[in-house]
Amino acid sequence: MSVFVWEGKLANGSMKKGEIEASDKAAAAMLLKRQRIVPTKLKSKPKDINLFAKKIKTKDLVVFTRQFSTMISAGLPLVQCLDILSSQQPNPAFKKVLTQIKQDVEGGSTFADALAKHPKVFDSLFVNLVAAGEVGGVLDTVLNRLATYMEKNENLKNKIKSAMTYPIIVLCVAFGVVAILMIFVIPTFQDMFTQFGSALPGPTQFVVNLSNFFRGYWYVMIGVIILLIAGSKQLRKHPKGRFHMDKLALKLPIFGPLLRKVAVAKFTRTLGTMISSGVPIMDGLDITAKSAGNVIVENAIRAVRSAISEGKSMSEPLEQTGIFPGMVVQMISVGEATGAMDQMLGKIADFYDEEVDTAVDTLTSALEPMLMVFLGGIVGFVVVAMYLPIFKMAQNV
Repeated sequence: MSVFVWEGKLANGSMKKGEIEASDKAAAAMLLKRQRIVPTKLKSKPKDINLFAKKIKTKDLVVFTRQFSTMISAGLPLVQCLDILSSQQPNPAFKKVLTQIKQDVEGGSTFADALAKHPKVFDSLFVNLVAAGEVGGVLDTVLNRLATYMEKNENLKNKIKSAMTYPIIVLCVAFGVVAILMIFVIPTFQDMFTQFGSALPGPTQFVVNLSNFFRGYWYVMIGVIILLIAGSKQLRKHPKGRFHMDKLALKLPIFGPLLRKVAVAKFTRTLGTMISSGVPIMDGLDITAKSAGNVIVENAIRAVRSAISEGKSMSEPLEQTGIFPGMVVQMISVGEATGAMDQMLGKIADFYDEEVDTAVDTLTSALEPMLMVFLGGIVGFVVVAMYLPIFKMAQNV
């Protein structure tokens, strides 16, 4: 779809201009004629690259979804809801998307089809749930569930970020402290040691050599860091590279169990929301696999989907994947037997949300002293290494 800028005459003879989205120029002209607008100018809108454009955040989506649900349940027409929400939207990028969706719905598209034209804003989970809500006549209920799901999913992401932020900050501080010592402090001591004329102790000589390397090859170190970051990103783009990286992540001694719990919570929350909203389980598993965020978990969910298509129950292939704990498998088995799968999945998700909270707290408590000892050990080693020649000289005197 392309965006076209137009100027045209309305039915009352007044002139107006605006923008319209269509597959080509002829389709744009046809859409304007349907709106009883005679275009006098119609051309493609130049693509503007704005590096500082405001992004559409999950919070924007949650607020929109909740407000939309409230308006629909109050009996307001769909187009009127979109018109009100788009006019009151403070985010310019999101406002533009909502305006385009309103135009598509006015043109005869279903709400789900209009949302599907903006995959970067509304993912397949959002679109499929809305489609199920439209068919079942429970759009307000589905939108409310969607908002709750997005809030809990965002909380899950924030927990992982909080667990990763502290060690990253400490490691960056450690690297910064070492760099300052090597570039600015050690050379001062080195000039003083040169006047002694005697051989330096092993630790001191090691630190001096490291300082010379820092000052002489700092650009090499920066280049290596950039190459490692770029290489890891390229590796994740390759299927085999991403597979091995995701497999390694789940096997990490400290972060692996946490990532596994997050995967279980996300899987059960997503699938439970879709089943309770009327989405068929096969479609739900397909969408859940795409949004897993880990190739190993995604492959496991696809294996479960394949087994179900062959007539098997859900619990048996889940157990065979080795990804999901026995408690999860047993609870899902009970949910299948009682016909309350969505409720059981919701309970599992709530339980693992609490497990993630506990794991994050434990991880932070364990890493804090370890990282402080690590940072103190580095600085302490450098300080002792610098004073060893002074102690040696004092003993000789």
